[in-house]
Amino acid sequence: MGLPRNPHSVLFFTGMLFTDEGIYDAALTKLEDFFGEAVMESAPVRWDCSAYYREEMGEPIFRRFIFFKNLKFPDSLAASKLFTNGIEASFSVDGRRKINIDPGYMHPAKIVLASTKDYSHRIYLRDGIYAEVTLLFQKGRFESHVNTYREFQEERNLKTFYMARRLYFLLREGQKQTISPS
Repeated sequence: MGLPRNPHSVLFFTGMLFTDEGIYDAALTKLEDFFGEAVMESAPVRWDCSAYYREEMGEPIFRRFIFFKNLKFPDSLAASKLFTNGIEASFSVDGRRKINIDPGYMHPAKIVLASTKDYSHRIYLRDGIYAEVTLLFQKGRFESHVNTYREFQEERNLKTFYMARRLYFLLREGQKQTISPS
C-alpha cells in the first residue's frame, strides 16, 4: 500500500495575452501580490496562434510568460486560476477582456495548466477549475501530446520553458526550508 506524502513544490507561472502594455504592468503588480516576485519574464511576442481573442481584445495581441519566485504546492492551482480570472474581470470593459491570464506550474516531470473549460484530457480540481498536463519532461526534453496547444510546441516557447526549468531547480535548492503551503 502506498502512503500519502507531500508533492514536489512547483514553480508557478502565468501566460498572458494583452494588447496594452500598461494593463500588462498593472496586472503583473497584482500577480506579484499573489504569487510573489516575478523572477523571469519572456519577451513580448506577437501572438497569432488563433483568431479566438481578436474580437474581444483587439489587435495586435502579445504573449508573455512570467515565472514567480515563491515555490508552492500544486494544490494552489485552482485558487490561482480563480485569482487570475478576477484580475481579468477587473480590467474588462463592457464584458470584454483586455488581458487573458492563464496560470500553470512547472513540476520536474511536467508543465500543468489551469482552465475553466472541461475536455477529455482535463481533470476537475474544484470550483469550476480543471487541470491539464500540457508538456511532459522525458529523457531530457519536453514532449507534447495530441492536446498540447500549438504555441507550447514552438521552439521559442520551449526555450523559455527550458530556462525556467533550470531556474526552478535553483529556486528549489535555495528554498527547501521556505516552501509556502497552498
